[in-house]
Amino acid sequence: MCGILGIVLANQAINVAPELFEGAMFLQHRGQDAAGIVTCGKQGRLYQCKGNGMARDVFTQQRMQNLVGNMGICHLRYPTAGSSAGSEAQPFYVNSPYGISMSHNGNLVNSIELRQYLDEVVHRHINTDSDSELLLNVFAAELDKFNKSRVNNGDLFTALTKTMERIRGAYACITMLAGYGIIGFRDPNGIRPLQIGERVVESANGEKSVDYMLASESVVLKAHGFKKFRDLNPGEAVIIQKTGVPEFKQVVEPKLFAPDIFEYVYFARPDSVLDGKSVYRSRIEMGIKLAEKIQRVLPSDETIDAVIPVPDTARTSAFQCAVSLGVPYREGFVKNRYIGRTFIMPNQQERRSSVRRKLNAMDSEFEGRNVLLVDDSIVRGTTSKEIVQMAREAGAKKVFFASCSPPIRFNHIYGIDLADTKALVGFNRDEEEISKVIGADKVIYQDLQDLVECCKTSEVQKFEVGVFTGNYITGVEDNYIQELEKIRAQNQRIEAAKNGGPVDGFSVDACIDQGDMIDVKAEVDISIYNNGDH
Repeated sequence: MCGILGIVLANQAINVAPELFEGAMFLQHRGQDAAGIVTCGKQGRLYQCKGNGMARDVFTQQRMQNLVGNMGICHLRYPTAGSSAGSEAQPFYVNSPYGISMSHNGNLVNSIELRQYLDEVVHRHINTDSDSELLLNVFAAELDKFNKSRVNNGDLFTALTKTMERIRGAYACITMLAGYGIIGFRDPNGIRPLQIGERVVESANGEKSVDYMLASESVVLKAHGFKKFRDLNPGEAVIIQKTGVPEFKQVVEPKLFAPDIFEYVYFARPDSVLDGKSVYRSRIEMGIKLAEKIQRVLPSDETIDAVIPVPDTARTSAFQCAVSLGVPYREGFVKNRYIGRTFIMPNQQERRSSVRRKLNAMDSEFEGRNVLLVDDSIVRGTTSKEIVQMAREAGAKKVFFASCSPPIRFNHIYGIDLADTKALVGFNRDEEEISKVIGADKVIYQDLQDLVECCKTSEVQKFEVGVFTGNYITGVEDNYIQELEKIRAQNQRIEAAKNGGPVDGFSVDACIDQGDMIDVKAEVDISIYNNGDH
């Protein structure tokens, strides 16, 4: 799961980079591992800055001055399969044909097949383990087939059709063709969000022109004055030339419209609207449904003295849950906002220590009380167990734990790196067993149908819920899941080697001898411009 952004300014004398940077700040929650911007100048030359870290750290003032041009794309990376090498920061770039740069949000589930096709059939070199680089090169290979000095919109749409027929999985993409314009497209199931907006700009002499933006979430569009916007439909693409009106086309037939329900549970900002549904309102409704479930399953002799959210995403649902239950809502945990998400930490020990650094319990809100803790989800259970323990240490008599989502029992394969299936606390465990693992007196999960009811609209009735059911929207993906778990294991070994081992009981040298550490990912790859202060 990542944040993507693209802007075409009508005034070619204005550099787009500052606005891309500001937009990145509104999407920072979607990816905190790496950031990148590519802009295009009047003559079609591309300028790039990317690197590991938060947007504010990567895009320094000195680097921003080198990014010229009135159109550009941005990417904020959330690493999947544990990969965090600097060489995999996006946007990715290929010089042939025409010079193409791409930002991709999602995961391709037929990456093994694509890698073989690119190597053996179209002979394109792939330099990273990123499926985003595969997607870019499949598109480039399709464009190359035209064998023309210049392409037009029809060629681009045709190439997109061929590309989307070959790839499978979740993707929302913003691509920039050097000197031509930017292109946005969304997978046939609409798993990942993508919106387009326009902003009317009036010059000093009264002439009006229109700027265009593509973004993962509506919050960026609204903040930048793009008042007219809409979601791209599943299987739809748009081309925005550097001077011209956007052209839309349904490049492949849409399949079952099924956005990833995790966007509403915790990933998107509450002030965003995705596919016609307010994220904030969906979380309000989650709180109402959760309260109804609690009233059904909690014994009548069990009392709740306070509802306490696990910061931050669960706050909206927890507050509404407290209102619906008629129980006081209390802020029992104070969050240190300078610590990132714990489930993407490299190992369990780091996750455990990170919870204590991130949250501090206030004894006054726990002492002598039966408390209901509300979180958006329970993944490995590591964080939840630590939070329950903190509540008990603060003096809570009983600790009930409620999740806004159902038990997560299966791998997520479309862009959220939760954990391998066996590492999930919900894997092969019922709610009573999960309660014992995390140390709670009782765990209460949202029912799946209730969660779907909270998020659906007249246009969107189904959602990607494979993490709860094991039934993925693209079908049976056992081969990809096995490959995903293999990649995670490899990355864990690489990380252990960097830290001095041992790896799976073997010394680092022994692993190298066995061939486990042959292809260690470098921080920097071949690129037109990285994050150095040039």
